[in-house]
Amino acid sequence: MSNKVKVIPCSGIGKVHGLLAREMALKIVNEICPEVSQTECLAYIVTGDQDIRDRIQSGKCITIDGCPKMCAAKSVAQAGGIIAQEFRIVDTLKEYRGAKPGNATALNEEGWKIVDETAEKIAANVKDIYGEE
Repeated sequence: MSNKVKVIPCSGIGKVHGLLAREMALKIVNEICPEVSQTECLAYIVTGDQDIRDRIQSGKCITIDGCPKMCAAKSVAQAGGIIAQEFRIVDTLKEYRGAKPGNATALNEEGWKIVDETAEKIAANVKDIYGEE
């Protein structure tokens, strides 16, 4: 099993907060720190896929949730995943009061700025967590 930190965003289909969460996770695992992170599909976690469950139980996870319902965090915890940190887009957006990041299908320039800045912050946490193992 990989000891990479699992970065798991919410699905948030139909909402800009979900799109922000997914884009942040992809930026982290594909661009900022692919050597120490990977992502897993929340739908497979929710449906109980055993391979995914084994992976999230074998290392630490960071969840990125779009809304206060915390579906990613709750699903990972219910599947036995070890959550090292939880991030909520609604909390992140407090730093960007009045921001209009785009819509459910496309981010605008402001949205991409939020993704870039927040992904860097989360990636620093990913590297710290990876270093602890």
